[in-house]
Amino acid sequence: MQQNQTQDTLRLRRVAIDTYKENVAYLNGDCEIYRAEGFQALSKIKVNINGNSILAVLNVVHDKTIVAPGELGLSEQPFEQLGEEEGILVRVDHAEPPHSIDAVRRKIAGERLSAKDYQDITRDIGAHRYSKTEMAAFLVAAGETGLDRDEILYYTRAMADSGERLNWREPVVVDKHCIGGIPGNRTTMLLVPIVAAHGMLIPKTSSRAITSPAGTSDTMEVLAEVNLSPHRLHAVVRKERGCLAWGGTAKLAPVDDILITVERPLGIEAMGQMVASILSKKLAAGVTHLIIDIPVGPTAKMRHMRQALQLRKLFEFVGDRIGIQLEVVITDGRQPVGRGVGPRLEVRDVMQVLRNDPDAPIDLRQKGLRLAGRVLEFDPDVRGGHGYSIARDILDSGRALTKMQAIINAQGARKDPVPPAPLVHEINCNQDGIIIGIDNLQINRIARLAGAPMDKGAGIDLLKKLGDTVTVDEPLYTIHAEFRADYNFALNLARKDSGYSIGSAEELPATYVEF
Repeated sequence: MQQNQTQDTLRLRRVAIDTYKENVAYLNGDCEIYRAEGFQALSKIKVNINGNSILAVLNVVHDKTIVAPGELGLSEQPFEQLGEEEGILVRVDHAEPPHSIDAVRRKIAGERLSAKDYQDITRDIGAHRYSKTEMAAFLVAAGETGLDRDEILYYTRAMADSGERLNWREPVVVDKHCIGGIPGNRTTMLLVPIVAAHGMLIPKTSSRAITSPAGTSDTMEVLAEVNLSPHRLHAVVRKERGCLAWGGTAKLAPVDDILITVERPLGIEAMGQMVASILSKKLAAGVTHLIIDIPVGPTAKMRHMRQALQLRKLFEFVGDRIGIQLEVVITDGRQPVGRGVGPRLEVRDVMQVLRNDPDAPIDLRQKGLRLAGRVLEFDPDVRGGHGYSIARDILDSGRALTKMQAIINAQGARKDPVPPAPLVHEINCNQDGIIIGIDNLQINRIARLAGAPMDKGAGIDLLKKLGDTVTVDEPLYTIHAEFRADYNFALNLARKDSGYSIGSAEELPATYVEF
């Protein structure tokens, strides 16, 4: 039935723009309703249709081919949320400011917030009542004024409550998580098939990369589908005892995924935010037993042992109160792990280890086995200290590779393999000596400028590691890029600072490792 348009209605139009987890609406500058109601660009509006409503940030356009004066345009995400067809009549109103913004103002002033405040803030963010500017204000306030341990607990529970909760109905559901910051540290993709092959339940859901060239989900996506619905995720885990999926489509702590879209461009990752982000996802995923990997090194997220111990206490405090048995391991964060930095190159390293290839990176294999061993020791039938040897046997026998292939097939194997990006350039050493430092942050920056993780084949292939002897003009690493602009950006940064320091053996930094 044709609807009759009135003066206070607009025809809905789909604007094919991915606004990445932000609801955006578009009105033409000549729209009578826009002028009469006094709407302003970047203000929040409420879109109403058939008893349903969504909130969106208003953008004003002056091109009738995008949105005509009698139309309301919606970007991809809010259009899908509304669930209506193009051309249907909608009404728009001014949206009330989120009530919880007062709590954000109090946090900016340095006040301690209550459990209700965090529930209100996460509820409003989940309902898209916050603009990205308002979310940035909250994140900066939480980072600069700090969250005490009770606030982190409140924040963790609130984010876990913002989406689905999985219940596996098993007494031991295990997981492992690294706080990040170390390039190439893809131990999870070794640990999951080892643990699943042992028979323990490990429903691994991961975030996308925030400030790194690849997250576990970005890397696994080279091999298999990672955007699994809750129903599909359950089916894969029940069949294979494990998965390697993205937590976003599983709707686990979705507010965390929304906040990550603001954290990523700002490079924000405060300690309290980190704990709440990680543990809210684990709580929502139904995890009962968890290993946390905290690398420590001169250019890791945790640069000093005292920082790592402070973070460990926060994880243990919150983990204990949300019912997760949690162990924190301090690992070597002085340099990247493995050789590849970027999804496709990291996949190569992982598969070499799983295939017991003699060229596989030894450091990635050893760290993966040690972490897998710690997870296996959550099994009441495994004696303390025996986990490593069990993990090694599973890997060496080929059972881990078989299990990984089964998980890939269950999630949906990628038909077309991703090749390394075609634009290649070697960065050479400028003096003789020994590698005494590799700047994790700089390697991450160069790999990201090269296009990782968006371009799966982009990144860095490391040819030298700490303690290696080098001579002038010997290659340190190779840059891979898909596009000429990215290639030039990465190359220019690498030429200014390769990220490598050359010196003598006596200058090698000390390491703090707990296994």
